[in-house]
This record gives sequence, C-alpha cells and structure tokens, in this order.
Amino acid sequence: MENNSVEKSISVSAVIPAYNCEKYIARAIESVLNQTRPVDEIIVVEDGSTDNTAEVIRSFGEKVKMIRQENAGECAARNTGIQAAMSDWIAFLDADDQWLPDKTELQVECLSQNPALVWTSSNYERCLCGQNLRRTHLPPQKAHNYLQGRTYFPEFFTAFMMEAFGCSDTMLIKKEVLLDAGLFRPNQTKGGDIDMWWRIAFRHPQIGYLTKPLAVYHLGIPGCASVVFNGIDIYGDMVERNLKEAFALNRLDVFRPAVSFIMRRWIRSMLF
Repeated sequence: MENNSVEKSISVSAVIPAYNCEKYIARAIESVLNQTRPVDEIIVVEDGSTDNTAEVIRSFGEKVKMIRQENAGECAARNTGIQAAMSDWIAFLDADDQWLPDKTELQVECLSQNPALVWTSSNYERCLCGQNLRRTHLPPQKAHNYLQGRTYFPEFFTAFMMEAFGCSDTMLIKKEVLLDAGLFRPNQTKGGDIDMWWRIAFRHPQIGYLTKPLAVYHLGIPGCASVVFNGIDIYGDMVERNLKEAFALNRLDVFRPAVSFIMRRWIRSMLF
C-alpha cells in the first residue's frame, strides 16, 4: 500500500525537443501516449522548424502541449520544456526516438522502491531500422551482474564507465535537481546531455537503473545531432569546466577516471 501511494504521488512530464522532424515526431508522441502508466503531460518544444513538424504536433490536439520558439538548439529546447513543466519529475525523449510501453510504469515503480533516488535510467535498444538491425545496448545479464541485486548504482561514474547509465531517452529526473544543477548549457552543441548528467552526479551519486530496455534509440537518421561532427575544443571546454566543478565539490577522485574513459571514446569516434 505504501509503495502504491508513493507511485500515485509521482507526477511526470515528458519533454520532447523537436526540430525538422516531421517524419518521426508522431512516432515519438504516440510512444508516450501508449504508456501503460500515462504521464501527466507531454510538452513538445518546436524549435523553429522549417518543415511541417508543427502541423504534425498540432494534430494531436489537447493531448500535447506545444511550445514554439526560434531555433536555439536541443539544449535550449529542453530547458524551455523543463521550465514549463507542471510535474515534479521530467522524462526526456528525442523526437526521432521512442519509448517502449512500460517505461513510465517501471521507472515510477523503481522510484517508489528507492525513495532516496532523485533520478533513474535504464537499458535501451539501438536500432538501424533501415538495415533491420536492432540490439540491446547492454546485455541484460551483464547489467544484472553490475547491479549486484540492486535496482540502482551507488555511484553514477562507476555505471558510466560500464556504459550502464542509459541515454537521454531513458532518463527520469526530479525537476528541482535539474534546476539546481543549472539546466542544460544552451551553447553546448555536442555532449550537452552528458554534461548535464555529470553535473547532477557530482551532487547525487546514486542513480536508479533497470536492466530491461525501456526506449529505442534510432541511429543513422539524417540531421540527428548524434551524427554531426564538432571540433575537439567543444569536448575540451566541457571537460575542463567539469573538472573544476568536480574539484570544488570534492568529487575529483571518481570523476577523473570517467573523463579518461570518455575521452578515449570521443577520440576514437572522431578518428572513424
């Protein structure tokens, strides 16, 4: 009974930044509407699209709250959605991705079982759907072994280096935590989500994690931010800024190995 009352008290807003995604935005919205545990509101921030994205969003009527703004980038659009949200918890979804039906239900259940948590995530599927290739990001048994019987990691940066922290589409975070961390950096054109997770993790090391995939991350979509190359200086500035914050918050010991890990990944990805 106690868990049920906690679950009912958790209100969730889905925030979807949308830019020139008329082909995919309906799929994203429908995946939120089809949740076994409905969210309390869906906010789509239409970020100055030049195609018919706004018309597609408008076709959902009162089921979706659309906020239109001049093009300012994904991070700024997410911030607009966070600030407009009426719920205590924020769930993110990129416009070209989708949630699996029980995402909200299972994550709210995880939070009710671990009331000290202020954020939670999960495994997800990676899909090159045009080539009929779809796989789970982290083998569930490996993820289960990492968790050692828990439904959370005591230290985010440990999970980060095991690639067991999910992705933007799987994050469910308390609104006040996002505000306290300073929201997404609008000028962070690459890695803005990672930058945000780091800043939250400095303050809140524990993160919930479910081994079951709860979202589908679609790869190879033209115009997707993940395929846009940006110079190494963007990563360098981001790391330098967060090293200073980690030092100030006495979290350098756990952050430094995570930086070494991700820098190797970034360099390798830029080479190829």
